Amino acid sequence: MNRELYRYNFDSKVPIRDIEESLLLAVLAAESLHGRSLVRLDASFCLDSHKRSCVVDAATEVGRAIARIFTGFLTREFGEEAFQVERVGDGPVIGPELKATGAA
Repeated sequence: MNRELYRYNFDSKVPIRDIEESLLLAVLAAESLHGRSLVRLDASFCLDSHKRSCVVDAATEVGRAIARIFTGFLTREFGEEAFQVERVGDGPVIGPELKATGAA
């Protein structure tokens, strides 16, 4: 199984707690667009505080919405220089750790 993934890497100056809050707000916003059930079924993401990175699975419409909203929040709050995002398109599944952990 392949996934279309976006990997975010964050500058050390950005508080990891703020990144996590922005991600959860993006998930809540996606719930407003798609409904809680569909977000629960289709959302996959993982935040690694030690690596200061986040991966969002954008293979579904819900995942793409989360990635867009998350990117917008990060840019607005921290600026474009505070993080890098790369498309890791059609890569193999990273593993079972890519789950909607902490979803509201």
